[in-house]
Amino acid sequence: MKKTTVLNALSELPNEFNLDKLLDRLLVIEKIEDGLKEAKAGKTVSHEAAKKIISKWQK
Repeated sequence: MKKTTVLNALSELPNEFNLDKLLDRLLVIEKIEDGLKEAKAGKTVSHEAAKKIISKWQK
């Protein structure tokens, strides 16, 4: 994660906030960035394949 991403997330919060809110926001941003990198690298699963995987979890 880049420092600018952290600073942007910090600037979007109110002047007083709970540290957990910042950490939650940064974790979400990190997961989104990771997902975008994986998608660019072609590491995706089709909708049908995802449905099959999820159906196995539900058993």
